[in-house]
Amino acid sequence: MRDLLWIIIAISRVERVALTRGLALSVIVLAMGVALLALSGWFIMATAAAGIAGIGILFNVFAPSAMVRFLALGRTAARYGERVLTHDATLRAVSGLRVGLLRGLLTRPHRAQEQLRAASELNRITADTEALDGALLRLVLPALAGGITIVGASLFVSWLVSPGVGLILGIGYLGLPTAIFLVGQQFAKRPARLAEAALQVGRSRVVDLVSGRDDLVVFGQLPATVHRTRDAFGRAAGARARLDRIDRVTGMLLDLVSAFVTVGCLMAGIALVQEGAISVATAAIGVFAALALAEAVAPVRRALAEVGRMTQAARRIAPAMRRDEHQSTTHPDLAADRGLVMRDVTFEVSGRPLFEPVSLSVRPGETVVLQGASGSGKSTLLLMAIGGLAATRGEVRLFGADPLQIPVDLVTEKAVLVTQRAALISGTVAANLRLAAPAASDDALWAALEAVCLADTLRARGGLGLLLGARGAGLSGGEARRLVLARAVLRRPALLLLDEPTEGLDEATAHRVMSGLKQACPDAAFLVAAHRAAERDQADRVVMVGPA
Repeated sequence: MRDLLWIIIAISRVERVALTRGLALSVIVLAMGVALLALSGWFIMATAAAGIAGIGILFNVFAPSAMVRFLALGRTAARYGERVLTHDATLRAVSGLRVGLLRGLLTRPHRAQEQLRAASELNRITADTEALDGALLRLVLPALAGGITIVGASLFVSWLVSPGVGLILGIGYLGLPTAIFLVGQQFAKRPARLAEAALQVGRSRVVDLVSGRDDLVVFGQLPATVHRTRDAFGRAAGARARLDRIDRVTGMLLDLVSAFVTVGCLMAGIALVQEGAISVATAAIGVFAALALAEAVAPVRRALAEVGRMTQAARRIAPAMRRDEHQSTTHPDLAADRGLVMRDVTFEVSGRPLFEPVSLSVRPGETVVLQGASGSGKSTLLLMAIGGLAATRGEVRLFGADPLQIPVDLVTEKAVLVTQRAALISGTVAANLRLAAPAASDDALWAALEAVCLADTLRARGGLGLLLGARGAGLSGGEARRLVLARAVLRRPALLLLDEPTEGLDEATAHRVMSGLKQACPDAAFLVAAHRAAERDQADRVVMVGPA
């Protein structure tokens, strides 16, 4: 619940003005509803009493009837304004929440990011943010508006009718629904958590089923996967059924509260009328106000069914949001001419160093190659150089500063890391290249492709307009690799970190690609994790990386 409260405060802070206006309109809507029903009850009873007394001809019906019309029309207008303001503010706040969440995820350690599965993460982010937009619309705003209206109505009835009737309204509608919510939350928490978890698993399995259907058919796993998918949705439906039962019980209890408070006001009013303290019409005000205030506590029913989902979503989102909030806003002075320096750095896994301490320096225009067996830690060194991992021991200086203290956008402005995985998107070749340089001209794109020996290949297949599938489908492994390298060239980096850049290329092409990279970025510092002679031949120095 603490995480949910933190998220609510963060959202409210962003859209404070719009939400305050929406809250004011929500209170006006509820207050007008109470006033409308109470005035109508008083009007009916006063008219009847005047008729019975034989003075109906002298009773002014125009003022109360005009007020009834005003309250009815005003309530409709206020409800419209409240919906527009609160929904607009909430949608904008949730949009900012998604951006903050994605930024927070980007600050996670690189190894943790590598373990993220696109389908499950996208489903989770979407579902969690959708759950949290209801925190304002279905939990906070209704609770605040209802509480304010109940307190105001109780005070007004205490002054106009009787303190006793006002006390019944206040205690009945503030205390009892709150108790129902607190107790019901304990019963709804587990099924809400199970329903959300099962739904997330089901969605991810559907995506896996669609994307991997060919492999599943080949290996005979399609029926089993379909069964597991149906089982996940079945468990979600079972948990939702339990929530529905809790919802019905909550609705019944709230109806009983409304009946209890209304009967209490009625009995208190009858006693006061018999004592001659108030008139029948005045007593009707308390009774009809009690009936109207049932609307103020009605959101408890829906909030109870969703608070478990909201709590779980906030628990998952809050850590990433806090990471984004605590990101360094300082901009240290970076000197590109100082390149990259590592002094006795190593990285520990389970308390054991992955490799012997490494010291190296790479200046502008230099190429340093990391050489060692697979798994020796070359890729880890590249990640430490750019701040993707923190060195367990030793010191790293990127352009004269600690890379962990440099904002991510500033790091990526001056340094580029090309990992072993070719990260491409569905779309044209030009769209993939312009991820690195959105304003780049077609001539600049062709120049980058020429540098990596890919221009002639693409000209014969549609050029920059060639459509690629997911993850670069339509290109061979070597072609995809070179397209990613061309994208790195477009950044004009001061430091280029390459992890086996010529993997999948023949020896002659590999030599031409490495030469083209050097010519395209003559002033850049190159740090290359290498296995092949074509990569080592370009080196000014070779640094051996060996097991500890």
